[in-house]
Amino acid sequence: MVQDVSDMESNALDIWEKVRQQFETGPYPRIPLEESPKDDAGSLYIHNLVTPYYLRHRKVINTAEKVILDAGCGTGYQSLVLAEANPGATIIGVDLSEPSISLARERLKYHGFENAEFHVLSIEQVAELGLEFDYINCDEVLYLFPHPAIGLQAMKSVLKPEGIIRANLHSFLQRTYYFRAQEVFKMMGLMDENPRELEMDLARDTMKALKDQVRLKALTWNPQRQADDAWVLMNYLFQGDKGYTIPELFAALKISELEFISMVNWRQWNLMSLFKEPENLPVFLAMSLPEISEEQRLHLFELLHPVHRLIDFWCGHPHQAKSFVPIAEWTTDDWQSAKVYLHPQLKTSTVREELMRCVTQLHPFEISKHLPVTGESRLVDSTMAACLLPLWELPQPMPSLAMRWQQLHPVHPGTLEPIAIEEAFELVKQALTGLEACGYVLLDCCS
Repeated sequence: MVQDVSDMESNALDIWEKVRQQFETGPYPRIPLEESPKDDAGSLYIHNLVTPYYLRHRKVINTAEKVILDAGCGTGYQSLVLAEANPGATIIGVDLSEPSISLARERLKYHGFENAEFHVLSIEQVAELGLEFDYINCDEVLYLFPHPAIGLQAMKSVLKPEGIIRANLHSFLQRTYYFRAQEVFKMMGLMDENPRELEMDLARDTMKALKDQVRLKALTWNPQRQADDAWVLMNYLFQGDKGYTIPELFAALKISELEFISMVNWRQWNLMSLFKEPENLPVFLAMSLPEISEEQRLHLFELLHPVHRLIDFWCGHPHQAKSFVPIAEWTTDDWQSAKVYLHPQLKTSTVREELMRCVTQLHPFEISKHLPVTGESRLVDSTMAACLLPLWELPQPMPSLAMRWQQLHPVHPGTLEPIAIEEAFELVKQALTGLEACGYVLLDCCS
């Protein structure tokens, strides 16, 4: 048994060294230095600390002077996204690959971010930095560890009490055919050492030689991407690649003594969206589904509909979430004391100009075009858009927005009777409730 454990540890070290060599040879991601994420609102939304902090606490946080770790930063593109999404924050990146770290430093400097530093360091050694972090981003790395808990525990050790970790695992169920392909190429000896151009060409030739209806080819091969070396490496010849399920994620969080907060793309994990008529389920489902745990709901989703390549999640220290009353249960006093914030990723001059155009021309404002987080189109009528216009400057007390609505819409269009402030308040409340559910506005109850 001792020998078996020793063999497993030796094998893990061997795989880890192969992973390091693969990224030394081909730094990843291979994104041009000059490419900017400024127009990628969806990515900025995910990487903005405001998003998960609000989900957990229903409070709005200022990112200035926060310290953010990009754990396994690679060539620094995600570090750049983090810098763009969190104004005023300090970005610290660590990675095993010296060439990747060199590119990351160059990337952040090229885009004008001086408040960033990078270190050739493993995630397990991050405590050596002597820092604690408000947010830790660990993207496309955790599944390379011998066990996810190793990486999670290392990050937890440097996480501030209210800090949040974003990490992800490859989904075993969604990527099962890619794992089979990797087994094929292991059998062929293409992954015995660090795969290079010869091994990539052999993998391509093998896939192209298969008939199109062969299941492995039909479900993994993409002729449009076959010339992309990074795509071939990261799917067919990826050293150390492993897949996990939701129960395995929750088991790793339990071992690490971390608390699950939410899936990063939580709207796309809605179990009820898989049913034709969610309000008219078979009796057994209608009675049992409301009673199951969040882990069970997520696992049932992945079993029924494994469409997500990544099990992408936020977690943090247990028992740190601030208590809050769900918005659906707010009293009139809660609404009266509420402050309304626009999500930071909407506060751009481009969005404001489009909003002003729609308000001036009395056109609906398609807010979802500027922050595509729900997968559905969302329109705001021109009067409500005009009512919300001050949010592009500063957060607003709820009563101020109700008064602005009353000024914009002083009489009822059918009766020409004056609109009471109570009616205006109710109309604005209904609009904000829908916009908050979609993530476009944030409501902070101060009572």
